[in-house]
Amino acid sequence: MSQNRISAIEKYYIDSSTFTGGFDVLCPGLDEACFLIRIINASNRAVSISYDGILYHDYVPAGETLQLSFQANNRPKSHVNQLAKGTKVYVTGAAGTGNVYLAGYYSTIG
Repeated sequence: MSQNRISAIEKYYIDSSTFTGGFDVLCPGLDEACFLIRIINASNRAVSISYDGILYHDYVPAGETLQLSFQANNRPKSHVNQLAKGTKVYVTGAAGTGNVYLAGYYSTIG
């Protein structure tokens, strides 16, 4: 019998002490289309997030986590909302101490 299974992508991270003042690559491209991502700001500086390296899309205060559940607001319910495979994620902020992480989850059928 076919079952839906949840798997995690490999975690990405960047050391906030290496921030350049522009958009730095946090994730060079998602390995899978994700229904949920978490951006964990374990640094001592607030960061902004971009999904195109140009525009500011999200903000994560120091020590906070941004969780985006794309499937939660899906309409109609028979469709699947996911952040596309290959999506790049960028981060910008003042240099600090600590890392910024990206974790993601995707569905597989097994």
